[in-house]
Formats: sequence, C-alpha cells, structure tokens
Amino acid sequence: MSRFTARRTRVAVSIAAVALSALALSACAGSSDPASSSSSGGDAAGLGDTTIQLSWIKNEEFCGEFFADSKGYFTDAGFSSATLVPGPSTSATELIAGSADFGLSDAVAIGSVVASEGAPLKIIGTTYQKNPFTILSLKDGGNIATVADLKGKKIGVQDPNTSLFNAFLAANGLTTSDVTVVPVQYDPAPLTNGEVDGFVSYLTNEAIIVANEGYETVNLPFADNNLAFPAETFVATDDMIKNNPEKVKAFLKAEIQGWTDAIADPAECARLAYEDYGKDLNLDPKNSEAGAAAQLSDLVVSDETAENGLFTISDDLKDATIKSLSEAGIDVTADQLFDTSLLEELYSENPDLVKYAG
Repeated sequence: MSRFTARRTRVAVSIAAVALSALALSACAGSSDPASSSSSGGDAAGLGDTTIQLSWIKNEEFCGEFFADSKGYFTDAGFSSATLVPGPSTSATELIAGSADFGLSDAVAIGSVVASEGAPLKIIGTTYQKNPFTILSLKDGGNIATVADLKGKKIGVQDPNTSLFNAFLAANGLTTSDVTVVPVQYDPAPLTNGEVDGFVSYLTNEAIIVANEGYETVNLPFADNNLAFPAETFVATDDMIKNNPEKVKAFLKAEIQGWTDAIADPAECARLAYEDYGKDLNLDPKNSEAGAAAQLSDLVVSDETAENGLFTISDDLKDATIKSLSEAGIDVTADQLFDTSLLEELYSENPDLVKYAG
C-alpha cells in the first residue's frame, strides 16, 4: 500500500455518503480475520464473540486494540473472541446493520448520520481527545502558523475534506474568498514542489512523512483553532447501550487496558502495527514509530484523561464539538450524539483504571 493511501478520508466521506446508505443496509455477516481474533477457550462472562470495526487500515492508529487483542484483555473481560475488522469505514453502516458490535469513528462522521437520518448511534468514549487535522506548510514556503497567515494563500484540499475545510474557515471568520482552494489528492507532492502554500493533512500522517523527508514543517491544527471535536471515537448502537451494558463496559475495560499498555510502550505500539497486525501493508517503521509517539503524547492523553481516565469526554469538549458540527452544517445536540454513562460507571466500579500512567 502506498504511504499516501494511508490517509484518512472518513470525516467528509461520512458527510457525503454515509447518510445516504446507512439505514438502508440489511444485516450481514461480519468480516473475519483470524490474525486479529483472540481466543482463550473460555467465556467467563458469557459475552460471546465481539466484532470491532476499525475506521482505517491496521496501522499504529489502533495499537491499543492490538495490545488488548494480543494480551488477551478482550477474553479476560469475558469475550470468547474479538475480531478487528480493518476499514476504511465510519463504522455507522456496520453498526446499524449489526455486522459489528462496536466501531471506531469520529464526531463529525457520527454526528452527520445522526443528524440527517436519526441513526440510533452514540459515542461512548474517545481515543483521541482532539482531532488530528491540520494545515501543513513548509517553513520556507507558505509558513502558515496562524489563521491570519491563511489569507491569500493557495491551500490544497482533497475533495472529501472540502466540507471540513469550509467549516474550519467559517469557525475562524474566513470564507473561500480569503484563500485559493486547489484540488489535490493525498500525496503532499503539491506542497513540497511549491504548487500550494498549505495542505490539509493529519498531524500523525503527512505532517510526519514530509518532516521525515527533511523538510522543516509548520502546522496549523484545526483542534487548536476553533474546530474542536474528538476523533477515533468508540461508537455503539442505542440498543447495545440499553440492553447490553455489561458487554459495553467489558469492551471499554479491555480497550482501556490496551491503550494503557500503548502509552507505556510507544515503540511496541508501533511494532505491533508494522511487524504484526499490519505486516502486509508495508508500513514504514520510522513513520509508524513517529506516528505512534505523536498520537500517544498529543492526542490520546490530556488534562481530562489525567484526571478522569482514558476515553473520557469533558462537557467542554462536548459543547465545542456541537459548535464545530454546527459550523459544518450538522445540527445535533450533545444528548443525541454522546452517551458516556457506561464509561463513567465503569470507572466508578474500577477506579484503578483511571491511573493509566502508572
């Protein structure tokens, strides 16, 4: 797989497509991947098998899931097996169809289908406390360090990310008349060869790739500039939350344990991706290691998680998310989008889980 095809398009794809198809799907069988299915021969809590739909390919982005699977945390929690199904996917279609029990997505993707179709989905926690989108530029090129620096610049925007970029502009009092939008794909060559001044990117992907090629880079993160929303969110159906709360808590417990291990060992986090779970993807170890380190230090942990535990979502972040979705034309309330009650209950019952840092 090309290093640049590992670029997420999930946010805007959901706006353009998920709402058109999610509720029309009929139930179908889940994918099976023996290499990512753990089994201990037991079913302690009678929870049976579980299927987890990932939002993207099996790269370092999901190393917490890899730890949870390889160390048997899913089976310890009571599942007879856990299957990790690679994306790309917003998880909405699979959850509604019943082919997955839990999914990884983001607030824009899920907010879109909830608002447009009334999809019975809720965000129950989040891996990333902030989204990784950024305007990437070169220090000796566009040098876009502030929102004001955007004015008059040529910005490379991938078609699926157009709505998100427009929301970013609106959130900062700008419109497309303040910039020149240049349609691009996901290879940042237009940035490095000077065709554009800035490039819509992921902090944990293109920004790392370009920097590792020797360029001095500058980032303008969306999350730090008025467009905050959580990403790599855990999503479940309303029915799962209401009728299988112990299954939801077991899933979250295993995930917390897996991500606690990932935070403690970023190098192993990356190795599980490029050498084991993603071994067929030809992942670059250097980029995987940098991506793992960046996500673990900058996206997964925060003051919120230090106080309340991994995956928790503060009221401030929920409010900021609803505002961001409104900027993107998605009308949804916090109560329609989030239900973190079972995560809170899990931490109340297992307070030691809060101490992920040791």
